[in-house]
Amino acid sequence: MEHYDELVKTLSMTMGAAWASGINLYATLLVLGIMGTTGNIVLPESLHILMDPMVLGAAGIMYFIEFIADKTPGVDTGWDTIHTFVRIPAGVMLAAGAVGDVDPGVAVAAALLGGGLAAGSHAAKAGSRVLINASPEPFSNWIASILEDVVVVGGIWTSLTHPGLFIVLLVMFVLILIWLMPKLWRGIKKLATVVGRWFGTESNSSSVPKVDSNDSQYK
Repeated sequence: MEHYDELVKTLSMTMGAAWASGINLYATLLVLGIMGTTGNIVLPESLHILMDPMVLGAAGIMYFIEFIADKTPGVDTGWDTIHTFVRIPAGVMLAAGAVGDVDPGVAVAAALLGGGLAAGSHAAKAGSRVLINASPEPFSNWIASILEDVVVVGGIWTSLTHPGLFIVLLVMFVLILIWLMPKLWRGIKKLATVVGRWFGTESNSSSVPKVDSNDSQYK
């Protein structure tokens, strides 16, 4: 039974770190590092680096920058695009590191699952932000960003303190993600089509030659 409990805790922390990193990597690093430093959790030796003051300071600075960028319409989408190459690899490394010193096959399996989960949560965030940016007011961006921060912090805390509950919620998230992604994709394609028509109309209107009333061929 004790072995089963440890397995659930390890799985919850592994998948929790990967899932959260796809939404807000720097908040994830801060929560894990601070909870490890204060003794609220025992991090695997491979993740002790997160408790280093320099790592915590760097994560704090980057979280502050993301806090502002994430609430600025348009900038948030650019930020998400750049962080496609940051959040997903980080999810892979956190997942592999969270399982500790185990069989290499287990570490690789954790990395693959963690990378897929980070990619899924990142795609859901980035895709929803593209659609939210279609709204001219900034309040929806602020609300979405604050909710994401709350969900990340709450999710990490739940994964560490209530691992069984977190795994159930994570399964529900994956099912919702499977249902949601095609709808997000169709919405993004529709938005891209509308924007393309706007620019296409402007281009066509500008290319129509103007008739000079003084041109001799019309006299």
